[in-house]
Amino acid sequence: MKKLFSVLLVLLMVFTLVGCSRKEETPSEEDNSYKGPKIGLILVGDENEGYTYAHMLGIREAAKKLGIPDEAFIWKYNVPEDQTTYDMAIDLVENGATLIFSNSYAHQTFMQQAASEFPEVTFVADTGDSGAVSGLSNLKNAFPHTYESRFVSGIVAGLKIKELEENGKLVKENFTATGNVKVGYVGAFPYAEVVSGYTAFFLGLRSVYPAAEMFVEYTNSWFDLTAEATVADDLMSQGCVIVSQHADSTGAPSQLQKNMEDNKYGFTAYSVGYNVSMLDVAPDVALTSASNNWERYYEYAFKCWQDGTEIMVDWSEGYENDAVNITELGKACAEGTKEAVEKTEAEIKAGTLKVFDASTFTINGETPTSILGDVDADFTPEKECLIDGYFHESEFRSAPYFAERIDGITELS
Repeated sequence: MKKLFSVLLVLLMVFTLVGCSRKEETPSEEDNSYKGPKIGLILVGDENEGYTYAHMLGIREAAKKLGIPDEAFIWKYNVPEDQTTYDMAIDLVENGATLIFSNSYAHQTFMQQAASEFPEVTFVADTGDSGAVSGLSNLKNAFPHTYESRFVSGIVAGLKIKELEENGKLVKENFTATGNVKVGYVGAFPYAEVVSGYTAFFLGLRSVYPAAEMFVEYTNSWFDLTAEATVADDLMSQGCVIVSQHADSTGAPSQLQKNMEDNKYGFTAYSVGYNVSMLDVAPDVALTSASNNWERYYEYAFKCWQDGTEIMVDWSEGYENDAVNITELGKACAEGTKEAVEKTEAEIKAGTLKVFDASTFTINGETPTSILGDVDADFTPEKECLIDGYFHESEFRSAPYFAERIDGITELS
C-alpha cells in the first residue's frame, strides 16, 4: 500500500472530500501523561473517509455531553481489517484502555480474539454480528437502523425521477426495454448489510415512483475513490439517472458532477450518497445522503462505561431515537421533497410505516409469506423474520440480516 499510486490517490482524496469541516486537526493517537481511565478507538479510516468521519463526530459529541476529556481517548486510524486490528487492540489494553471500539465489520474477528484474552476489558465491534453467539460477555455489537434512512433517501430519489419525467428531462437511454427508469447503486460488498440497505432505498424510491428498475455494481471495497467513481460512471453510461451508494468515499458523486459539467452522456444523473453530505463535491447533482447519528450510540456506551454498567450485547436504534437521518437536501431536489421526507420520517417514528412491508415487493414473482434471517451469524438463515406482514430487520440482532434479492433489482457484478 506504499506504492506511489496509493499516495497520489490519498492526496486526491484529501482535496476532494467534504470541504471545510474536514480541516480540523485529527486527534493524536494517545496521551501518555493522562492517568485516568481510557477508551480505545480502532478506526478503518480517518477524517477523510466519510464513514469513519461520522464515527469521529459522534464520539466527540458524546464525549462533550458526558464531560469525558480528550485525553481519555486513544485513537488508532486507518487500521486494516487484518491482524493489525488485534495488534492495535493489545496496544490499547497495554496503554490502559478498558473500553475499546472498532468500526468496521471485518475488524470483529480480531476484536473477538483480544476479548477472549482480556475478559476485564469491554470490546465493541460496531457493525459486527457475533457478540451474542461468541460466548464472551465482554464482546458487544452495535448498528443503527440505517435501512430507515435508506428508505427515506429513496423517497428523495423517487420524487426527483417523477419531476424529471414530468418536465420531459428523461431520454431514451434512461429507460429499460420494458419502460422502467434505470437507477444505479454502487455497493461495497454483497453482504446483508449492503443488500438490506439497497433494498430499503429501492423500496422508498418505488413507493413514489413505481416504474423503476435498479442495477447494482460492487467495488469489493468499503472505500475506494477510483473504483467508486468508475462504477458510477459505468452505471451512468448504461442510462441510470439516479446513482446511490453503500460505499464510503465521494468518488461516485464527484464523477456524476463531472459528467454533468462535461455533458458526457447527454443527460444528468443525480447522486444519493452515504454517511455525509456530498454537496461540497457535487453541488449540482447531490440530492441527499443516508446517514447515521453515531453520537446516539456512543453517548449510551460511554455512559455505561462511566457508571460501571454493562453495555447491551446488540444495540440498534433508528428514527424513533434520532439514531439515523438524511443530510441536507440539495438544490436539485424536486419541489415538495422536504414535506414528503418529514411525512415519511414521522410515519416511521410512529411505527405506521414498515420499511420491509412484504406487500410492497415480490421475490421470484410472488409476494413472500416467509423470509428467514441469519440472526446467529453462521451464514445460514434459520429464524423466521417475516412476522405480522413485514420483515423485522435489526430486531433479533443489531447488524442487518435481510439478504433476499427482490424483483426489480439486478446485481451486475
